[in-house]
Amino acid sequence: MLELFPQGFEELDRADGVELVAYTDASGEERLWAAFGQVAAEDVAGGWEERWRDFHRPVRVGGLWIGPPWEEPPPDADAVVVDPGRAFGTGGHATTRLCLELLADLGRGSLLDVGCGSGVLAIAAARLGYAPVTALDHDESAVEATCRNAAANAVELDCRLADAFDGELPATDVALVNISPEAVAQLLPLLAAPTVVTSGYLERERPAADGFRHERRVAADGWAADVFRREE
Repeated sequence: MLELFPQGFEELDRADGVELVAYTDASGEERLWAAFGQVAAEDVAGGWEERWRDFHRPVRVGGLWIGPPWEEPPPDADAVVVDPGRAFGTGGHATTRLCLELLADLGRGSLLDVGCGSGVLAIAAARLGYAPVTALDHDESAVEATCRNAAANAVELDCRLADAFDGELPATDVALVNISPEAVAQLLPLLAAPTVVTSGYLERERPAADGFRHERRVAADGWAADVFRREE
């Protein structure tokens, strides 16, 4: 789907699996048939071009309000406004909220966000008092979105385009990995941080964490996030 529709497509959870939806024309339908062999097609109402905005909802964690630029923050909140661009996330996903909940309860210090996406967690961490904050991603569009959103929120980040699996990662007090259980298990040995916050996986999943002890887990909407401490 990414190869066929790099501009974007919709992913919907169904009882019997995941449905992938592309808004396209007859030629795009033909490409889908060629790739998958079976496609359901129907006409859509006008305004479909803006439907992607419906999936980026604001969220509030303590005094922080995090949301896209087309939503209005409440007057009593410390607002973090994030434009997702082509990168993932404005804060509304459960894993993002869970990571912020855990970060809010940890002691402050330097922080590394591996797989920063749109920069929402790195920016929110800086607003929570973490410093310095390094945001790293292997996707150039993600790094560009993170830098752009950091500037829009008057937050100073060290934004880096890099592959976390290739090269030495910077030493920090806290590392954040909101990706997948497989990536978490592979990255933990590479992180030079005594405390790691992880997410990006379902509540039934538990990433392998050799060399770390599990300290805390929070869950919501079937998703989970954890805090690990490096063993002495």
